[in-house]
Amino acid sequence: MSGGVPEAEAHGHSHADVSGGWLRAATFGAMDGLVTNTALVAGVGGGGAAPREIVLAGVASLAAGAISMALGEYTSVRTQNEQLDLEVEKERRELERNPHGELAEFAQVLRERGVDDDLARRVATQLHRDPDTALRLHVVAELGLNPADKPSPWTAAVSSFLTFSAGAVVPLLPYLFGVSVLWAALACGGLGLAVAGALSSRFTPRPWWFAALRQLLFGAAAAGITYAIGLAIGDTVA
Repeated sequence: MSGGVPEAEAHGHSHADVSGGWLRAATFGAMDGLVTNTALVAGVGGGGAAPREIVLAGVASLAAGAISMALGEYTSVRTQNEQLDLEVEKERRELERNPHGELAEFAQVLRERGVDDDLARRVATQLHRDPDTALRLHVVAELGLNPADKPSPWTAAVSSFLTFSAGAVVPLLPYLFGVSVLWAALACGGLGLAVAGALSSRFTPRPWWFAALRQLLFGAAAAGITYAIGLAIGDTVA
């Protein structure tokens, strides 16, 4: 204590991954796999396909979808990182060519965040003494991204591949275990969607039941539409 006033106690806390890395890819992959194959099973089953054909279509969809998701995530994250690198280099050149203008710009950023004029100028001047610190702070202030926290394209690709595969296999489980009934596969897919939605709520302020119900409704809508399409095509072709 100092002067009768208790000193502030240090406390530690952590934050979830919000940089667009594995969490976004894994969540999107699992949901996409569940919705895609639940809807596919509904559509193919509604068209009157035999259980063997449903499994074949489901496995093909799993493989193609997982590869597509992985390649898409890798390309997307890699492109985002390359774009960020390009912007960082652009900001580096600006700091070298116009250091006084960039210093004034950063001081203005601090003023807009509530720092007094004189203090903003002094803080900006002190921070600009280190070129790397100045560069990082300018990039964060202007782009909203920290160049040191770039997501890994490989992590995103592997996460989406594995979680899409895990989600896509869920509606096929009854067929794989010998229960060749369409409603069982749809119920299994619906349960998987609800569980995935509930788990995703751990990273959001939404209650688990809301996230579970929302994902279940999305999946039910997709399955209902593809079932109707399959039923119509099956009747036409038959």
